[in-house]
Amino acid sequence: MPPKPGVIPLGPLRLGDILGGAFSTVGRYGKQLFGIGAAVYGGALAVVAASLAIAYSAVADHLDRILELGSEENPRSEDWVPAAVAFGSVALVGLLALAVSTALMYAAVPAILQEAVLGRPTTFSAVWRRAWARMPAVTGTVLLTWLIAMVPLLLAWAAFIAFVIGMVSMDGDSSPLVMILIGLIGVLATGPLVTWLWVKFSLAPSAVVFENQGPIAALRRSSRLVRGDWWRIFGITLLAGAIAGVTSYLIQLPFSLLGMFSGMLGSMNLGDDPNPASVVVAMSGYILALLLGQLVSQLIVATFPPLVTGLLYVDRRIRTENLGPVLAEAAAVPPQYTA
Repeated sequence: MPPKPGVIPLGPLRLGDILGGAFSTVGRYGKQLFGIGAAVYGGALAVVAASLAIAYSAVADHLDRILELGSEENPRSEDWVPAAVAFGSVALVGLLALAVSTALMYAAVPAILQEAVLGRPTTFSAVWRRAWARMPAVTGTVLLTWLIAMVPLLLAWAAFIAFVIGMVSMDGDSSPLVMILIGLIGVLATGPLVTWLWVKFSLAPSAVVFENQGPIAALRRSSRLVRGDWWRIFGITLLAGAIAGVTSYLIQLPFSLLGMFSGMLGSMNLGDDPNPASVVVAMSGYILALLLGQLVSQLIVATFPPLVTGLLYVDRRIRTENLGPVLAEAAAVPPQYTA
């Protein structure tokens, strides 16, 4: 029997070992995992909320005039352009905040897993420093993976759009069903390739944190580790995503019900001619419940699948590089971290 100093035995891992190790890591290091997640996504939510409040205060008069017109008259460009720019900026801020938050979680989960595999304690501050130090490399790795995986799909869509433009310019009599069929064939042709590339590079973020690799080196490392075991990694990753998705849905249900009840109570206090500010106040309980449910469920989605992916990385190194004895030796060394 291989030794088991931490959440997994230091030998080739079965499906039960991987899922059990992920759940054990959540149980033993839940404070660090969810503490980092709450800080990251809570901070992102606070940034978006602050930007939304600033945007609303900047264009409140324009919004009032747009709503006063109703559907009888089109709003003037002097009103809808500032509103569009303001809330477009909020969307951009939200996108950037989500990208930074995701990169931090991709870095934090393997940092915690490093200690969990060896059975060593760690602290919030130690994980935060490690994750922050590796965040730029993880961001580059995830961005490169996304770009590489999306290239075939984008090419297929570009060809489809060119085909549609050509048919329109030729005034063809072909049915829209033909265009839909061609677009579907393009997606079906490129979808497997996109999936194959995504799984091929799925272990790269773990390589960035475990081995201090750069983005390109991490992609090459992931490609070598996945080789010969693609289907197994694909299946386990898909299962982990399904478990996280179902758990996330079940978590959001009570928050959604609570929000609907709060929204009904708030709407009862609205007058006959409500203004935007009163509507926001009346629906604040509903919005808050939804945001809280989304935050809690996001913590599950952002931690469990990366934990499984990190354990798959460790498993592949144990199987192909005989990493088990090295980990067993490292587990006997006292941990080096500062509180």
